Amino acid sequence: MCTSALLRDHVRTGKVTIGVNHTMLDFRQRRKKDLDLVIARPAVQSETRSMTLRDIATKISVELDAEEQNAFDALPEVEKKPVGSVMIALEAKACMTAHIKSLPRLYDELNSSQQTIHGANDAAIACGLAMINSSEDFISPGLQRDGLPTIVTAHRQESATLRTIEKLRQLPRRTQPGEDGFDAFGILVLELHNDGSPVQIVRGSPAPALGLGETYDEMVTRVSSLYDYRFSTL
Repeated sequence: MCTSALLRDHVRTGKVTIGVNHTMLDFRQRRKKDLDLVIARPAVQSETRSMTLRDIATKISVELDAEEQNAFDALPEVEKKPVGSVMIALEAKACMTAHIKSLPRLYDELNSSQQTIHGANDAAIACGLAMINSSEDFISPGLQRDGLPTIVTAHRQESATLRTIEKLRQLPRRTQPGEDGFDAFGILVLELHNDGSPVQIVRGSPAPALGLGETYDEMVTRVSSLYDYRFSTL
């Protein structure tokens, strides 16, 4: 909404709603998949107050600094209502440890997401986001046992992160409806040890450089531009 005046207006006038973990059905393959976030036309008008984006942020304890909070408070309230026709669908996946072992599944889950989105609605904007951990060690919750020393997994960095990014770049992209691929795709590199220390966003190498269309900001800008173009007559 910060980058699209049209989307802000559609939210303010109740023309769009959001869905979280929304199930989409690929009409061609009869395949269902839950998408992390969708922006869509409301399916029905409800007289009762729905959950809002602000409610969701409070429920999951999202932390914002003063500048971010002011920007969020200035936006129109977004209601979560029953979803009708989907206009934007986002699938986010994280690769925190065992990077190379995880690559086939990571690729397949992301690729099947864009196929399901466009199988349901070819005009919808399919957006993918991959979060990759570039730390040299990680405490995996699944490996820990009560009463035993903490198990720390070592990563071969920067090679593990670079190989993951290289694989993600093989995902199909598209520039117009009717083609196969994501309409927008972002890669976010993190420094996450999972030991209670702060999570850092990596801006330099091995994170993608500006100008390749793969940073989080470039992904958001592309989605906004596509939304303004495709749904200006809503």
